[in-house]
Amino acid sequence: MTCPTVLRSLLAGSVVLVMSHGATAEDWNAVVLSAIRKMPAGGGYAVTSDAGRRFRGAVKPANGRLVVTAKSAVPSYCSSATYLLLLEVVNESARRGAVQLDDACITAWLPDTLADGHGIWGRWNANGPGAAMLFDELGVGENFTSADAARSGDFLKIFWNDAVGKKERGHLVVYLGTEERTDGKWIRFWSSNKPDGYGEKAVHESKIARMLFSRLTNPAGFANAAKLPTKQPYLAGLLETESSFREACSKVNATELPPAG
Repeated sequence: MTCPTVLRSLLAGSVVLVMSHGATAEDWNAVVLSAIRKMPAGGGYAVTSDAGRRFRGAVKPANGRLVVTAKSAVPSYCSSATYLLLLEVVNESARRGAVQLDDACITAWLPDTLADGHGIWGRWNANGPGAAMLFDELGVGENFTSADAARSGDFLKIFWNDAVGKKERGHLVVYLGTEERTDGKWIRFWSSNKPDGYGEKAVHESKIARMLFSRLTNPAGFANAAKLPTKQPYLAGLLETESSFREACSKVNATELPPAG
């Protein structure tokens, strides 16, 4: 089957995808990229109890929304930075009328001292496919592994080694595209990066073992935050056990998307 032609137009200051059958849908990748411009720069990178305390203090509920003050969450680390960015996207989705947030939902989104795999923040912060699991459980988007299908504004879990779980080394970022340099292809992304903190970075593709992308397509699913079970057993188990990239992808229903145009 031939995919419908997609035309891009600018409407009311936001990018809208116009499908050949007449339906329209907002380009939520553009919303993610716009949210990055609201984030601070620098501040340093650290995974410490003080960084965690500042991160939790950077989000407050007020008047039916989440007030995010990312500049107070310094130093930062990759999952804290991308989570604050995600909350900005949740807020923008609500402002545009794409999702309705009740008090229980807002409470569920607040960061807390949660173990990996517990609650919303504990899922996002978990080893393995934490962000992708949250996208799948909430029904807010699609998970896939093909770099050829990636678009700027996709969330991305980088695996620096082949391990998934206790022995993994990873980085949670927002994908910004690629650069062709004299020594090959470099992957560009935004996150909290060593040593500077909030900002952009690029690494040679040879340094990356695996990539798992998550694309926001259905922000209405953000309202499901309070409905998820308290614990996600697979993610919780990755603190002490090992999995595989194949198993991780199967747990989050990762699929391949057509190459990006």
